[in-house]
Amino acid sequence: MKDNRKTREGLVVSNKMSKTVVVAVERHARDNKFKKIVLQIKKIKAHDEKNECKIGDLVQIIETRPISKDKCWRVQKVISSAGNVDLEKASV
Repeated sequence: MKDNRKTREGLVVSNKMSKTVVVAVERHARDNKFKKIVLQIKKIKAHDEKNECKIGDLVQIIETRPISKDKCWRVQKVISSAGNVDLEKASV
C-alpha cells in the first residue's frame, strides 16, 4: 500500500499550547495576474507529543489523522534546533 501522506518543513513560531506547536511553512507560488513568483506563508498547528520543540526550531511535519479541530499534522523530527537555524529560514 502506498504512503500518500504529505510532509512539509517549517519553522516553529509558537509552542505555548500543550503538546501543540505552530509551524510556519513557506512556499513559492506564481501570481495569476502579474505572473510574479511570490512567497506564501501558512501557519499550521502540529502535534508535538513530547513537547520537545522550541521557538525557532526547524522541523519536519507529516500529515496524519485529525487529532483535534485544527490539528491534522504531527511533528516527525526536529531538523535543527533554535541555535543552529540559518538566518534565511529564521526570517519568517
